[in-house]
Amino acid sequence: MQICACIFDLDGVIVDTARYHFLGWKRLTDQLGIHFTEEDNERLKGVSRMASLEIILEIGNRKTDEATKLEYAALKNKWYIEYISKMTPADILPGCVSFINELREADIRIAIGSASKNTPMILERVGILSLFDAVADGNNVIKAKPDPEVFQKAAEMLNVKPENCVVFEDAVAGIQAARNAGMKCIGIGSPAVLTKADFVVAGLSEMNLEKLRELE
Repeated sequence: MQICACIFDLDGVIVDTARYHFLGWKRLTDQLGIHFTEEDNERLKGVSRMASLEIILEIGNRKTDEATKLEYAALKNKWYIEYISKMTPADILPGCVSFINELREADIRIAIGSASKNTPMILERVGILSLFDAVADGNNVIKAKPDPEVFQKAAEMLNVKPENCVVFEDAVAGIQAARNAGMKCIGIGSPAVLTKADFVVAGLSEMNLEKLRELE
């Protein structure tokens, strides 16, 4: 295998937005009278907004119509955007920029593969949009992870074959999506949770080109 491209999930890999998602959902669940914990929030990692809402309604044993679901999702997103609009370069996770720059110097293509429709705004707010050759996100893909669409789209935008791509993911659903796309995958987080990854690191601060080349 020759590594020609690296595709990064956004939340929990490039920037720490998980807490903002939690705050947004917590605000909604408090309003609805649903008990929602940080442990529950782990189930939402790598999952689209509407799929996340379905999980929350399941947790609260609630049923509602589609129009109300759209209202709930829009309300959560409104609050989430309020939080992320205040993001700065300080929200970039350690080691991210230096590792991506090392990849770029080695002529490895770089893309984002995220379910979030807010991806471009977040990248602009933290000042790293220009580091990426392509952005595949909720604005140009439909199917949620573990469907491979978002990673397939990123590879297509980079003009790189899936088998020459490595994905960086912090969610079980995202790692499964990478597998379904026929790509190698490096987990960001706990080896006990991300068991399907090729290998797992705590964060991009532990990555370098030499370690990446171990997958070739």
